[in-house]
Amino acid sequence: MRFVTFVLLIIGSADLPDRIGTVAFSNPIGTKSMHRLISNTKQPRQSWKGAPSRQQRGRHLMNYESVAGHIQAAENGGESTSNESPSSGSTLMLAFNETEAKAQAAEIDASMQKPPRWRQALPNSKDGYALDKMILGTAIPSMINLAVVPLVNSVDTFWVGRMGVALALAGQAAANSCFFTLYFLVAFLPTMTAPLVAEAVGSGDTEKAQNRVCESLFLCHLLGGLGTLLLVARPRIALQSILAKNAPALEYAAPYLRWRALSMIPALSAATGFAAYRGLLDTLTPLKVSLATNAMNLVLDPLLIFPARMGFVGAALATAMSEAMGGVVYMKLLLKRKLATFAKLFKPPTWEAIKPIVQGGASLLARQAAINVSIVASARKAQAMDPSGVLAAAFGIVNQIYVVGIVVHVAVQGTAAALVPSIKAKDGDVAAREVADRTFFWGSVVGGLLGLSQILAVPVLVPLFSTLPEVQKAVQVPARLGALLHIINGPVFAGEGAMLGQGLYRGLASITALTTAVLVGALTMSPLGGSLRGIILAQIVASTLQATCVVWHHLKLGPLSSKRLEANSKKQGGR
Repeated sequence: MRFVTFVLLIIGSADLPDRIGTVAFSNPIGTKSMHRLISNTKQPRQSWKGAPSRQQRGRHLMNYESVAGHIQAAENGGESTSNESPSSGSTLMLAFNETEAKAQAAEIDASMQKPPRWRQALPNSKDGYALDKMILGTAIPSMINLAVVPLVNSVDTFWVGRMGVALALAGQAAANSCFFTLYFLVAFLPTMTAPLVAEAVGSGDTEKAQNRVCESLFLCHLLGGLGTLLLVARPRIALQSILAKNAPALEYAAPYLRWRALSMIPALSAATGFAAYRGLLDTLTPLKVSLATNAMNLVLDPLLIFPARMGFVGAALATAMSEAMGGVVYMKLLLKRKLATFAKLFKPPTWEAIKPIVQGGASLLARQAAINVSIVASARKAQAMDPSGVLAAAFGIVNQIYVVGIVVHVAVQGTAAALVPSIKAKDGDVAAREVADRTFFWGSVVGGLLGLSQILAVPVLVPLFSTLPEVQKAVQVPARLGALLHIINGPVFAGEGAMLGQGLYRGLASITALTTAVLVGALTMSPLGGSLRGIILAQIVASTLQATCVVWHHLKLGPLSSKRLEANSKKQGGR
């Protein structure tokens, strides 16, 4: 790389034209860019929040107009175009790289013209539309992909509801809550895989991406195998976290959970495969896999429940078989894409290799444990309200409707978790912050649309899940209140995704623990824990606190906050 070094010494103004002859230029970068560079060396500290004032810009131009004119003269080989000379006795010394100078000039010019930060978060320019296209192009296929699973699970609930037994619905809800409580304790590994793969691919290190995927798969298979053994061998023990020992729904929940547990390892494998492809910013391949495997579930559900006479456990077996197919397909795709190898899949990773995963995973595990506490606390309250199973069945339906929408938020979260580290590795912190800010905007839009859609769809959806009038009545108000959760969760999931993408696991765990404590306190120490609508209201209170914390962290405390970016810019400028 060629360096263009010059020293401009100005002492007085009488012999300035002769002194300009001592300046050596090689491929000059231009007067306009030079003017910006000179201005930048003396200008007051600018805020990242917006452009300098008109008075500031005027001062910069007045202070350095003469120097810019003399530089123009040096470039043109003629006389100075300035009307005044620099002040006597002043000394200006600049040494810079041509490429860096151009980049700095462009950055200064851009910062002078940038609108306030809140306005940049809105789609408002050609560049902004390109950013929106990238975000939505990643998020929408993920939304469809993730929505397929709860939609198919809703079909499970539909067929079980056709049996006309409230306890069967209550048992299914309890078994699913128990299964996912254990599943998500291990699923922090796939959660970490996406940003790690995105960072590795963004920096061009494909071997590192392969190692991260194989390490995650090995740990998922090991821990998932232990979880499967527990749920298959001792389902009643696991269900005691949700149900009382003598709960009538236990007779339905235990056999359902035993069959459902067979999908633990395949589900974790599929989740890791999906995360790896999301790290590659490829969301179409996972969508195709999800559509194929869940189509299989749709076909098997009624066949195993009715013609095979397996009853409600047929739905659990159908889910396990479709998950197994998905796991096998993802393993084949990862091997074909060279994101995994047989040798590494069966080779225990070294401590040095998994140390970052374990360190980050400890915080994510703590976060997931806090989430599980909130899930179990809510489910246990609902299951204990009424021995007939009506309220428990209603709570299961409310959750089923809510989960169909929550996966759309999860897609926004995953988009931020993949794009922020990828853009940061390629284009730096400022570009990464623009992606995060825009994701907040789209997350909020998605939350509002989901909330409105759920309110309008409740009268249509509720009769599909149960033929029992008492269950349908119990669902109405809690399901409508649940729509408010979607509106609040819009910025929550976008912010969580940005934090995941930056590896801020400890801060994320702290926020989740705080909101979980508020939720559990509201359920156990206030009248809210005595009704279904009270449970949803407690969740609304906790989610509001969570949204406040996540947004505040992003704007004021995180690495992409204005304060931190200014500090980093100062450090880099001082080097």
